[in-house]
Amino acid sequence: MDIARDTRIALYEGMVRARYFEQRAYDLFMQGLVKGTTHLGLGQEAVAAGFAVAMRQGDMTYCTYRGHNHTLLRGAPMGPLMGELMGRANGICAAKGGSMHLTDVTKGAMGSYAIVGAHLPVAAGSAWAAQLRGTDQVTSCFFGDGTTNIGAFHESLNIAAVWKLPVVFVCENNLYMEYTAIGDVIAVEHPAADRASAYGLESIIVDGNDADAVYEVAVKAFDRARRGEGPSLIEALTYRHKGHSRADPGKYRPDEEVEEWLKRDPIRIYRERLEGMGVPGDELDTIETAALAEVDDATEVSRKAPPPDPSILMTDVWADGGSTWRN
Repeated sequence: MDIARDTRIALYEGMVRARYFEQRAYDLFMQGLVKGTTHLGLGQEAVAAGFAVAMRQGDMTYCTYRGHNHTLLRGAPMGPLMGELMGRANGICAAKGGSMHLTDVTKGAMGSYAIVGAHLPVAAGSAWAAQLRGTDQVTSCFFGDGTTNIGAFHESLNIAAVWKLPVVFVCENNLYMEYTAIGDVIAVEHPAADRASAYGLESIIVDGNDADAVYEVAVKAFDRARRGEGPSLIEALTYRHKGHSRADPGKYRPDEEVEEWLKRDPIRIYRERLEGMGVPGDELDTIETAALAEVDDATEVSRKAPPPDPSILMTDVWADGGSTWRN
């Protein structure tokens, strides 16, 4: 596939924005300013960027609690996202969701789900709705390797294949399900791709640290879904730079393994590729400077924002927006 220069610049910009955002989120957590825990996608930016750039307006994204990158790159504003992590009134979910439940329906970011596998049936339902309405919307659903051992994974794949739903399931295989190596608990090498044939689907494996490769496979899967040919199951091989969550030092991973994957940092790889194609380093530096300035601004806005007013506590709970009708 011949990828346009503008598309490649968008891929790089997306990865850099996501990296700087999550690095700042980690720093703020260490300062006690990010509330609750966080599950960072540092090192996995190429997957989020590749699919986000390939999507159209109106397409829908469902992701896990490791969903900062996906929500941000679908177009959710950085200030309210940072405010949500910090539990401030400017938060995108009014400080009711926090790190694990970032959502911006206006951008097609349909929610981050803290229960492993819970969003796969929801994504299938979203795709079914688009199919019934006759739109060309495609749903993308991201999950980790551990989810492939959850019943909802198999149920959702089966019904999506039977009904030829316009949904793209993406396993972000970072080799570990929390603290356990995925290879220790499955009978096949590839937890998602090696199971695709059970549902009549093609086995698709992509280098999840190569933004171009991810973008290309995403475009093909979305085109297939829009043609009415049904779902795809993609396994993106990647690696998280930090532990499962902020409290996890990740010491269960062999040092040499971590070292080798850090050499395959998707942003460093992509910058070298762009420079090799003739993109000036100054242009890439400008992208990085702008991303850092955006993160700084989002941080300051959220630092200054007040905590949520207690009056909103019972809103967004019942269908009518409040609880008074129950009394």
